[in-house]
Amino acid sequence: MKLIERIQQFTPELQAIRRDLHAHPELRFEEHRTSERVAHLLKHWGIEVHRGLGGTGVVGRIKNGTSPRCVGLRADMDALPLQEHNTFAHTSKHHGKMHACGHDGHTAMLLAAARYLAETRQFDGTVHLIFQPAEEGGAGAQRMIDDGLFEQFPCDAVFGLHNWPGMAVGSFGVRPGAMMASSNEFEIVITGKGAHAAMPHLGVDPIMVACQIAQGLQLLISREKKPVEPAVISVTQIHAGDAYNVIPNEATLRGTVRTFSLEALDQLQSGMQRVAENIAAAFNASIQFHFQRNYPPTINHAHETEFAARVMEEIVGADQVVRDREPTMGAEDFAFMLQVRPGCYAFIGNGEGDHRALGHGAGPCMLHNPSYDFNDALIPLGATYWVRLTEKFLATAPA
Repeated sequence: MKLIERIQQFTPELQAIRRDLHAHPELRFEEHRTSERVAHLLKHWGIEVHRGLGGTGVVGRIKNGTSPRCVGLRADMDALPLQEHNTFAHTSKHHGKMHACGHDGHTAMLLAAARYLAETRQFDGTVHLIFQPAEEGGAGAQRMIDDGLFEQFPCDAVFGLHNWPGMAVGSFGVRPGAMMASSNEFEIVITGKGAHAAMPHLGVDPIMVACQIAQGLQLLISREKKPVEPAVISVTQIHAGDAYNVIPNEATLRGTVRTFSLEALDQLQSGMQRVAENIAAAFNASIQFHFQRNYPPTINHAHETEFAARVMEEIVGADQVVRDREPTMGAEDFAFMLQVRPGCYAFIGNGEGDHRALGHGAGPCMLHNPSYDFNDALIPLGATYWVRLTEKFLATAPA
């Protein structure tokens, strides 16, 4: 593994910063202390700082030489509304808030890279360090874009990195095309006709209609969608009724839809409405159909993905880079950035959890788990990747 020695020298300082961020988690669009800390450090290292995009976002700019080439590196900063189970010294001091996805570590890795790039400036061009708020359900990436991110800070390409538990430390995972799925929510409100449960023939039972619709939705997956196109429809809630002997007037279905393409999403959304309306009509009920698209699929661009993979291989060796990493049905708002700029989103291995020597909770070290903790061994590796990616990208002619 070819880590940058200078980054290794100041890694203990970045580890302390990471653990401070972990101890003071902030939810989406509330990252005031975090963004203040990030901005202060960037300024201390002589980096030009801009604030306010996306509310609490921070962008650092390092320019060197005369080349017009620009690259964007993104880290997310927000935490989750989760009560931490760990008891180590840097456990969350904020009840019901926790860095359970490693955004504290992502911020630390990019800060480490920022410090080194500001010290050495061994590149010709501009690097934009994008510290983004509200990845966890707030679409902070889109908010920054709407606020003029890429107009104010042009990027020929933009890159993202996320830690991944279960992957060995010292390894990377990446793939061209779909890396993560779209995230969408639906609600189907079924209106029937209430009646006494002993006299169902006098009513229209919305619960039975809801059951038929829930089953019918799965036929869209098994019989209308292409078998080679991955997609998920999960009904996660059915709400109806208040009494044992009363058929209610209404029943509500809610759930999530995940796809790896917008084409599949279009097909499922229209199909779900058609199935729900027609099943309801067949039983003399009616529906209200609501569908909310949250995050689009995270689609890596082929050229930038190949470029990123080569940089990874130079650092850790080809045997530690999985170029056809299996995509996940989880979602990520970096997808919005990849819709407007070419780029690549990759995973960096967070290990099996054995870095949590003392004070961790009883659960596994998985993302969105109250016993999770970022592996600080990733700080110099992630920072080395960011640095080498920047130096090589800015030294490369446009595709």
